[in-house]
Amino acid sequence: MTIHSLTGFGEPVQLTVDDRGTGDPILLLHGGAGPISVDGLAQALGEHHRVLTPTHPGFEDTPRPENLTSMADLARRYRALLEALDLTDVTVVGNSIGGWIAAELALLGDPRVARVVLADAAGLDLPQTPIADFFALTFDQLADLSYCRPDDFRIDPSTLSPQRLSTMDGNRAALQTYGGTAMTDPHLLDRLPAIAVPTLVVWGECDRMIPVAHGHAFASAIPGARLELIENAGHLPQLETPKHFVELVEDFLDTPREAD
Repeated sequence: MTIHSLTGFGEPVQLTVDDRGTGDPILLLHGGAGPISVDGLAQALGEHHRVLTPTHPGFEDTPRPENLTSMADLARRYRALLEALDLTDVTVVGNSIGGWIAAELALLGDPRVARVVLADAAGLDLPQTPIADFFALTFDQLADLSYCRPDDFRIDPSTLSPQRLSTMDGNRAALQTYGGTAMTDPHLLDRLPAIAVPTLVVWGECDRMIPVAHGHAFASAIPGARLELIENAGHLPQLETPKHFVELVEDFLDTPREAD
């Protein structure tokens, strides 16, 4: 892990970043389950790319400045990280709230960002198919809504240490700070047509945390976006169908960009 100190935001931001592999850079943004939920994906993509996986401040007991309170705030910090590292032709891959942050980063119009992958992304306010109330769910309910095969991924809180339970409580608090209780931005859908980079939307058909209608909405609103549905996956396709997910990302990276 590397600590990057970013200034220029009033209060310095300490970003904890896992940096592995070499090659074309990928910024990999985790969801509410924390960086462990994308670790296997980072390892797989790191075989052919440089993969940077930041821990969102406030997650995993990392410090969060008081003025860092939204997904858009996180996107601006990650843009600053790309600038500090002088990275270009960056692919941003995000799952769940990581997908929301990736969309916000694309909307900043930074030329360093070349393409984005939104996997079961949060953020859209669709009253007919709302996002599940994450903060009201038990561990078992989270598994039931998040996975195609929930029994393979259930967490028994009685087996976790007090320290781990405390860390998970901190993760939930950070998540609520950034996304509110609803995990939506009522204006995000209307802003998405301004995204001007190639976009791949990936969605698990079994996702009941954020229904597949949100995937269709993201893909319909972003010019030229492509939607790929994964039959045997839920909210975290990188965990349930890792090989398929990596193949989709690699194929997308191999697709030539159209001339501006």
